[in-house]
Amino acid sequence: MGDVIIDGLTGANRLVILDANGKIPAVDGSALTALAGANFSTGTIPVARIDTGTTAGKVVKLDGNAKLPAVSGAALTGIVGATQSSSDPTISTNPSGGVGTEWQNTSTGEVFVCTDATAGANVWKNVGEHSGNVEPYYFPRGNQHGYVSTGNPSNTNVIQRFAFASDGNASDVGDSTQGRHNGGGCSTESYGYVGGGYTSSPVNTIDKFAFGSSSNATDVGDITVSRTPAGVMSTTRGYWMGGWNGSATVNVIDSLIFASGGNATDWGDLTQSIAIGDVGQMSATYGYRAGGDTNGGATMQNVIDKFAFSSTANSTDVGDLVVATFDTSGANSETYGYKLGGGIAPWTTYGDQIEKFAFASDGNASDVGNITVGRYRPAGVSSATYGYCCGGRAPVSDVIDKVTFASDANATDVGNLITATSAGVGNQQ
Repeated sequence: MGDVIIDGLTGANRLVILDANGKIPAVDGSALTALAGANFSTGTIPVARIDTGTTAGKVVKLDGNAKLPAVSGAALTGIVGATQSSSDPTISTNPSGGVGTEWQNTSTGEVFVCTDATAGANVWKNVGEHSGNVEPYYFPRGNQHGYVSTGNPSNTNVIQRFAFASDGNASDVGDSTQGRHNGGGCSTESYGYVGGGYTSSPVNTIDKFAFGSSSNATDVGDITVSRTPAGVMSTTRGYWMGGWNGSATVNVIDSLIFASGGNATDWGDLTQSIAIGDVGQMSATYGYRAGGDTNGGATMQNVIDKFAFSSTANSTDVGDLVVATFDTSGANSETYGYKLGGGIAPWTTYGDQIEKFAFASDGNASDVGNITVGRYRPAGVSSATYGYCCGGRAPVSDVIDKVTFASDANATDVGNLITATSAGVGNQQ
């Protein structure tokens, strides 16, 4: 080694001297080794010196459009994408991504988005054709279609259907097992039931027809007494109340377990022997019948009866209608029962009153509006937000009236049955 020059410069064979700030002056460090990268806190590294690429061990560099190049994302986590399946979701399809989760049916091309992520009661809205939503059944109301089956004139056996989503006319979707009128209607999430009714004499047949497809009804059992009852239902049972047996009114309440099928059994009695038909009113826990007549159309009644779904029991008188009425139709919101139209004394007079009574407390009904045409023997149907009064006699009508549950108001005419029909039976899907 030669002499070392000490002169404060940085050339060859010179001793490096720290500057006035205690820092190393600018020198070539290319021969330095064992420098820890963690010790460098400032400065940049030229991109050209970085080992970039899309293979193992490379650093991924955004392209000229600030986008990732084509790389596999198979190991990425925490990203919620659309679920692909060959079938539709169900209300029990609980999405891990919650509201906003997308479901794609690879068989039909339909796309659903979850709008309510309640376990076991999820709502999936169809965002393709905007129909066929997957959502829970709003007992005791429907969410898709209203049905009117059987009725007069001529004891028709036609099953008619109209949509809740848009106002419009009904269409023919099948036939009941026999033409009749003044039967009682009950509904489950998937099926409509018609019990009893009248042809040339009272009948006891229970018909059942499937919702969601055009098909005929089948005879699945009998009510205990041939008559013209009103129908109500719980989530597990259908009930038929009172009716005319051809010679007298009766007070029988029958019950049918939907899951078991077969014949109905005697559940209890109404407070009065009463002639009524179509649909009564119902909350989640009680069935109601409002009005009726006790001797073949001559004596109108205003009594509101209530009976429990929880166990066999007779009904109790819990209030009165504003106007004594027979052959009315019934509808239900979540909190109120509605009486729509009906015959009033004398029996040839046709009422147009809309009356409602609260489920939360026993009491009398109040007059909250009018249907568009006064009539009796209409069929009653309920959606989640509206009640429908369908057909009736004043004379025989084909009008479908709609009553809003959100506020007290008069009904509006929103469509027509395929033929004028009175004493039909209402159901809801």
